[in-house]
Amino acid sequence: MKTPIFALAAILAGPSLAFADTPGTPSVADIVVEASRLPTMLTDAPDVQVITRQDIDARQATFAAQILDTVPGLAVTDDGAFGGVTSVRMRGASSDKTLVLIDGVPQNDPSDPNGAYDFANLDLADVQKVEILQGPQGALWGSSAIGGVIAFTTRELDGWRASGEGGSLESVDGSAGIGRRTDDWALGASISGDRSSGVAKADGIGPRNPYWSWTAGANGRWDPAPTLTLDAHLRYDQSYAGVDGYDATTFAFGYTPQYATTRAWTGAARAIAQAPWGFTDTLSVGVYDLNRSDIYIGQPADSSSYWAISQDYRFTAERGAPSDALGIIVGAERLNTRADLSTGAALNLGTTSGFGIVRWRPWTPLTLTGAVRYDAPDSYGGQATGRVAGVLKLGAGFSLEGSWGQGFKTPTISEIACDFCFPAGPSLGLKPEHAEGWDAALDWASEDRRFTAKVTVYQLAVRDQIEFSPSFPYVYVNIDRTRTNGAEVEADAKLSANLTLQGTYAYTDAVDVDAGTEMLRVPRDTGSVSLLWNDGRWSADLSLRAEGPDADIDPTTFSPATRPGFVVASLAGAYALRRNIDFTARIEDIANTRYEEALGYGEPRQMLFVGVRLKN
Repeated sequence: MKTPIFALAAILAGPSLAFADTPGTPSVADIVVEASRLPTMLTDAPDVQVITRQDIDARQATFAAQILDTVPGLAVTDDGAFGGVTSVRMRGASSDKTLVLIDGVPQNDPSDPNGAYDFANLDLADVQKVEILQGPQGALWGSSAIGGVIAFTTRELDGWRASGEGGSLESVDGSAGIGRRTDDWALGASISGDRSSGVAKADGIGPRNPYWSWTAGANGRWDPAPTLTLDAHLRYDQSYAGVDGYDATTFAFGYTPQYATTRAWTGAARAIAQAPWGFTDTLSVGVYDLNRSDIYIGQPADSSSYWAISQDYRFTAERGAPSDALGIIVGAERLNTRADLSTGAALNLGTTSGFGIVRWRPWTPLTLTGAVRYDAPDSYGGQATGRVAGVLKLGAGFSLEGSWGQGFKTPTISEIACDFCFPAGPSLGLKPEHAEGWDAALDWASEDRRFTAKVTVYQLAVRDQIEFSPSFPYVYVNIDRTRTNGAEVEADAKLSANLTLQGTYAYTDAVDVDAGTEMLRVPRDTGSVSLLWNDGRWSADLSLRAEGPDADIDPTTFSPATRPGFVVASLAGAYALRRNIDFTARIEDIANTRYEEALGYGEPRQMLFVGVRLKN
């Protein structure tokens, strides 16, 4: 049965992302999408949503999951708050089919069984912008970008900033950053941290599971000549989370004397040079190194640790500014990955790729984009993917958008070696997963952009999906076909100079075609409504988020079950004491609702936080 909020969300539907031209927020016409490989104006890029720094600050979001959970088409779940494994599923695809980038460097975990990225510890303190590309993006980014891509860009500061807050569950968080930026050079550093007594990850069973994490970052840029730019970004994070799960002896679900740790660093270095014939050449190197452990206190035989590293080498030649009638980029890429398995054995994989993208505006109202890519994995046959997209401005504020694309995902290191399989031994006959998807959208904006609305329909089909066999032999096999049909509605109304109303509604019908069942942890109905107010020194954001029931697995019986739907509301407010001093306060889950993001795993319910933000 649908939650009543969906009726309200459908009426007030619109983006929870601050695309309205609120004070301090970039105009939609000024936003350039970088994750599309060829920089493109947002108004010319279908399937893209952008979350700005102003959006993050308005929601007072600390972690990425807190800002992604109202994006239509995304399903965000965690295995318990404060450090529980957090997954993002895009357009119904499983979480391993979401490619995550930080400053252009792939972040998916090569040591994870399916290669998914864990969003649990992704702090937003140093993030300037988040770009979300939905639908198959294989022609842009290669393997794993079947559901889509989420790209985080860190910020380059000019001055200093600091913030801190504390509240319920003995929770505290804080951040500080400093930087100097000129036309010729930039240098900056930041640090942030969070800790909490947490919640019982096994909902209502046993004591709370404590959590802490911290992140440090540094960036630099130097223009030694008018035609050359050198820049680099480095980010390190570490975390500890008490976790619950299954007893190593009885396999009963509940409290376990167990904790998980992570240590990761990611970095990128680039050289950007002006080349002949108006081209800009970029040579970049990116590295992602991850150590994670799962420790059973007093039971070393049941503990495990993993290490993984990926190295990305990339060259591109680009011509044409986002506003030009013609833009082109061609590039070559080499991605090397290595991972240690639960047995201690290690395996390497690599892929060499080439791609090209063209954006063409044959006449002012029409923008067309085409992309092709060829990936040559070391252990599998070559994979060719394509993508076409277009935006047609119809007049009277209406635009028609559409795209078609392909995606693929090579088997992971764990799947190839058949880690955790029985009988032991490598997988035989595995082949890459493949996907195809399309979408169409009608977008409208009033002449003064006070009112906007968008309706999108789409389909995503995946074949040869790799799953762990439910019967003997227990190995990885290509057994599944999945399909998602969906619709998304977004709207935005600037009711006055100080008041903006936003919201979303998404319908996601994701099914396992072969089994005839719903895809796990993908609610069919989701919606959100936000009311943003800004009046001089005062500002506030009242948000309501709803999810309908979804299919899940009962952790105590391993049987299919339904996770109930829920509605939660939050309120964030700030008062500017001076130009550079803000006092903040927020209440999460105002109604103290008992709910679960994933069946059997605990959430904190109502929490209150107060804090301060400083900047020069």
